[in-house]
Amino acid sequence: MYAIVSDIHANLEALQAVLEDIRRRGLSERIVCLGDLVGYGPNPAECVAECMRFKTCLMGNHDEATVSEALGFNPLAKAAIDWTRSMLKPSLLSRREKKGQWQFISSLPATAELEGWLLVHGSPRDPTMEYILRSDTESFVDEMPPKIKDIFSRFRTLCFVGHTHEPGIITAKSEFLAPADFGGKYDVTDKGKMVINVGSVGQPRDRDNRACYVTFDGRVIEYHRVPYDFNVTARKISAISALDVRIGERLADGR
Repeated sequence: MYAIVSDIHANLEALQAVLEDIRRRGLSERIVCLGDLVGYGPNPAECVAECMRFKTCLMGNHDEATVSEALGFNPLAKAAIDWTRSMLKPSLLSRREKKGQWQFISSLPATAELEGWLLVHGSPRDPTMEYILRSDTESFVDEMPPKIKDIFSRFRTLCFVGHTHEPGIITAKSEFLAPADFGGKYDVTDKGKMVINVGSVGQPRDRDNRACYVTFDGRVIEYHRVPYDFNVTARKISAISALDVRIGERLADGR
């Protein structure tokens, strides 16, 4: 069994709560992260340090922009990325720990395979940037939308993603199933290909302010929601002038 997390976004309080929940399940050595370790949140270095212990960790679009350049981001996100870069990028005199964190985040892979499942942050077509949205699954004709059809042609069995911060499963019939539609547990046996969005640890956007992640034993996907003190994170954000206070305020609403 694996614990699969994504979109931590430098939210240390959410990450610590999720890691404690994972530890209680005995899965601390089997954590997979689908990217966006940083961006938005106030604790990038601490979150990167935690992620360096994971079994597998991928590059997200905010990670990529942090180590290169924030192109195509809205002003709120870009300001957070620029601040994150200033916190993480080492100088010649920086400690070995800081240099190691920068090297780690700079060398994250864009994709990985785990037991035949494809792992990406965004999409098989564009691993860091492309969104697979609920609206992409909708069609007014009785056939799979071209975007979803193309995406499904690019993996063999299952594809785990994050990026949208909206947990759910897209089936081979182009149905979007939210966790509430199946009670949070979904048996994938004999159901064909599917895309599984694992939700977000540090920036949930499905109107549930609890951190989200999944466990998977090769048969059953289970979604877990973990409460944490988002007010602590929000206060940290408001204390950093480079970060927009709205980033912290929206944590309470899960949006």
